[in-house]
Amino acid sequence: MALHVIVGAGPVGTALACQLADSGEEVRLVTRSGGGPEHPGVARVRADASDAAALTRHTRGAVALYNCANPPSYPQWQEHWPPLAAAMLQAAEETGAVLVITACLYGYGPVDGPIHRDLPLAATDPKGRLRAWMWQEALERHEAGAIRVTEVRASDYIGMVKPLNSYLVFYADQARRGRTVFTFGDPDLPHTVTYIPDVARTLAAVATDERAWGQAWHVPSPPARTVRAAVTDLARQCGARRPSMVRIPRPLLRLASPFSPLLREIGDLLYQWDRPYILDAAATTRTFGIEATPWEEVVRETARALNARSTASARAA
Repeated sequence: MALHVIVGAGPVGTALACQLADSGEEVRLVTRSGGGPEHPGVARVRADASDAAALTRHTRGAVALYNCANPPSYPQWQEHWPPLAAAMLQAAEETGAVLVITACLYGYGPVDGPIHRDLPLAATDPKGRLRAWMWQEALERHEAGAIRVTEVRASDYIGMVKPLNSYLVFYADQARRGRTVFTFGDPDLPHTVTYIPDVARTLAAVATDERAWGQAWHVPSPPARTVRAAVTDLARQCGARRPSMVRIPRPLLRLASPFSPLLREIGDLLYQWDRPYILDAAATTRTFGIEATPWEEVVRETARALNARSTASARAA
């Protein structure tokens, strides 16, 4: 049994902690609040992970340190990510734990064709450049022999995630309620989504496999479906009628952006919905044998989570 330290108790951190604990590993979950899943194999620790000394103290003896954190909102990325990333690097260097970074696809920027891991990190928007910088900083430390690092990149999440933290789950929640679904982009373009348990499985696999270190890996994900088809599948599984979907006109989004920090940040990412957004994770499957969870299971579990959350909210009201 080895010690694994996870920073962040969001959907990915929680799924990873439970998965590792279920397999018999020792898990220490670090968050500002001391929260996380109530699991007998998970020790929850209250600490500020951007405090390098504190994080190092909690990481000593660990085989791996996982960055599963995420600032609460896009406007906070520029402020919160650099100190947290720096603390992670220092803790990994001082303890010898393999640093495993959970990441997205923003660093690539707009891409024509499938998104594979050999593409350059050529983002031009602030969030994409920040994610690219974080990886380059870590990779330089790895190549200098100071740390061992690997990064796992996923597309938009689906699964047990709060609707406001996933565009597709948000759309599905609207459809479940019988509302018209207003989309940021063309609902008839294919768009890969990544199931949270598959992210956790990939993180666990690359942490202790030397073949993974010094490289980035994509999470195997179900075949890309159009947003309309995916939301329709989820609505049907939730027991709702076929949803009506309307694309928000781009001029309207631009007009509203000055009055909404969130919309301003989303504006940098609208390219993802203007063309097919397809993740290629073939290298991960070839190397580690990880395959995506079947779409039918993804739909079933996501719908179950949505319905359970709705029932819980109704009881609390």
